[in-house]
Amino acid sequence: MADNNLFSLRIITPDRVFYKGEVSMVEFNTIEGEIGVLKKHVPTTVIISPGILTITEAEGTKEAALHAGFAEILQDEVVILAEIIEWPVEIDAERAKRAKERAEERLRTKTPETDILRAQTALQRALARISVIR
Repeated sequence: MADNNLFSLRIITPDRVFYKGEVSMVEFNTIEGEIGVLKKHVPTTVIISPGILTITEAEGTKEAALHAGFAEILQDEVVILAEIIEWPVEIDAERAKRAKERAEERLRTKTPETDILRAQTALQRALARISVIR
């Protein structure tokens, strides 16, 4: 018997279909805060901010580092158009650690040339990568 609480989730990047399946919940960060989506959610479109994406399936949960994009949320389907999203096995832990250190250094030693927003976003992306591989 089919689970009536499931909805379709598709995550698409410029390079591939990252994920396609039936899920009971998906959680991720937006520019307005963290959001959890269940079936029959109020239709909306949101802008994604860097963080961990959590997919809840019948078999359990999966996590990925989601960096940027848009999500279209409908009552029985969510489509995420992601610029970058990575499964934990795709992340180079040492590279993420170095990126975190560079971003923290840029924020600590601000100069007039420092792009603060870019450094903050780089830090958020590095922290998402590090968190998802733990």
